Order: sequence, then C-alpha cells, then structure tokens
Amino acid sequence: MPSLKTWLLLALVAVVAIYLLFWVRTARRSGEPSGVPSWRENLIGFVTNFFDTLGIGSFASTTSAFRLWRLVPDEKIPGTLNVGHTLPTLAQALIYITIVEVDFFTLVSLIAVSILGAWLGAGVVAGWPRRNIQVGMGIALLVAAGLFTLTNLQLVPGGGTALQLTGTRLAMGLVGNFVLGALMTLGIGLYGPCLIMISLLGMEPRAAFPIMMGSCAFLMPIASIRFIKSGAYSLKPAIGLAIGGIPAVLLAAFIVKSLPLTAMRWLVTVVVLYAAITMLRAAQRERGTEPLLATGPRTLPDSGT
Repeated sequence: MPSLKTWLLLALVAVVAIYLLFWVRTARRSGEPSGVPSWRENLIGFVTNFFDTLGIGSFASTTSAFRLWRLVPDEKIPGTLNVGHTLPTLAQALIYITIVEVDFFTLVSLIAVSILGAWLGAGVVAGWPRRNIQVGMGIALLVAAGLFTLTNLQLVPGGGTALQLTGTRLAMGLVGNFVLGALMTLGIGLYGPCLIMISLLGMEPRAAFPIMMGSCAFLMPIASIRFIKSGAYSLKPAIGLAIGGIPAVLLAAFIVKSLPLTAMRWLVTVVVLYAAITMLRAAQRERGTEPLLATGPRTLPDSGT
C-alpha cells in the first residue's frame, strides 16, 4: 500500500496536470498571442530558479529583472511571478519532499493553511489597481532585502533539531504559513520568511525545504488560476520563466547541490533595493496622475453657437 508521502506526491502530480490543462485552455480561449519567449525571459527563469532551488528565493530577483528590462507592467508582475514560477516550484517540491525527512502531519498542515492564504490573497491582489500593486510590491521588495541582510549578517536563528511541530508551536506555524501564503500573491517570496519561521520554532533548517517548497507547489497553482482567470499576468514572460526554470531546478538539485551563496545574497540585496525604490517612485508618480485620471477628459463649455 502506498505511503502517506507517496499519496502527497501523487496529489502534487495531479495538481500539475490540472494546472497545465487550465492554463493552456484559458490561454487559447483568450486569444492572446503568446509567441516565443525572448532570451531574456528564458534567462531570467533559468537564473532565478537555479538560486531558488538552493534556497535564495526567486520572486524578488525576478521582479528586479522585469523592472530593469521593462518586460512586464507593474500591475501584472505578481500574477506573472506566480504563474511563471509554478512549474519549476512543483519540480522542486517533488524532489525535496522525496529526499528530506519531516513529520508528515506538520508538513501537510502547513501546506494546507498556505493554500488557504494564497486563495484569499490572490482574489484581492488580482483586482487591485496599478498604484496599489506598486506600493505593495515596493514594500515587499524592502522586506526581501531586509531578510537577505539578516541572513548574511547571521542575525537569524540557526534552528534546532526537531522534525515536527506540536501544540503552541504548531499553532504559531499554522498562523505564520497562512500569512506567508497570502503574501506570496503580492510578490513576497515564501522561502526566506518560512526558513526563518521554521528556525524560530526550533525545527531543523533542512526541514524547511519540503515545507516551503511543498507549500509553494500547492498554493501557487491555486493562486495562479485566479490570476489567469482575471488576465492579471503577462503570458509570454510567464512561459519564459517556466521554460528556463525547470532545467535550472534539475541542475541545482542534482548536480550543483550547494554553493557559497553569501556573496550572491549581497548582490541580490542591492538589486532588490534598487527595484524597491524605483517601484515606490513609480507609485508616487502614479499618485500624481490620479486626480487628472479621475476627472476624465475635459470638455469645453457650450458656446451657444
């Protein structure tokens, strides 16, 4: 009889199939031309998912690249991040749930609440106006830069040895992962905050990998379906992230496995700070146009002729 972990992996495969079918059918019905992703879009997918698999995260760096090359409108960045990174994240989850041991009930419970948070969060973010997205993502990027800095300075806890959560610690973990699932839809990557949370709760840091990757693998298709249905994403860049990302996951997980990532985190911190500042400045400029946009086109008074 299949083990509980096997059933979880089979459920993950089913999610992949349902998600792919929905994405392809909806894209065809929308009539939006996809085209072939550019080398930049594929490269972004490869680089960001390579380091994502090693635990550095992908959302902040992808956002920075999108803004640098102006590939995706600001209001569509959260949806594009979720839709494009879903398939590489599913590949990560299949690998790490298989090879890293963690208590099954703890794993499934944290995954379940993250899905609920993402479903509720995506429904809100998908309908936000452009300026709200810019402000929200600017703050999200600042948070990401702060987490990178804390990690580099070794100011976050090293964690314990536990492979499960019980009682009060489990309740705290459930609340925390629910919030992180909701914030994922705004562009705040779950990996860094989840790793810190798991360490604070006294768990073995390696246990965070199946938890955070499993959470994202289940919540991202759920959130992405809402973004896809509302058209709140850019199709071609999302395809580029998926195409470039999957081979990068396999390379990082099975061949490279680990790298000295401190220098890369400092570089990413600088890039993310730049993206955060430009995003918030864009939101400030957007605010300056709101009164004009709200009044609509001006009309001349009736001259009586």
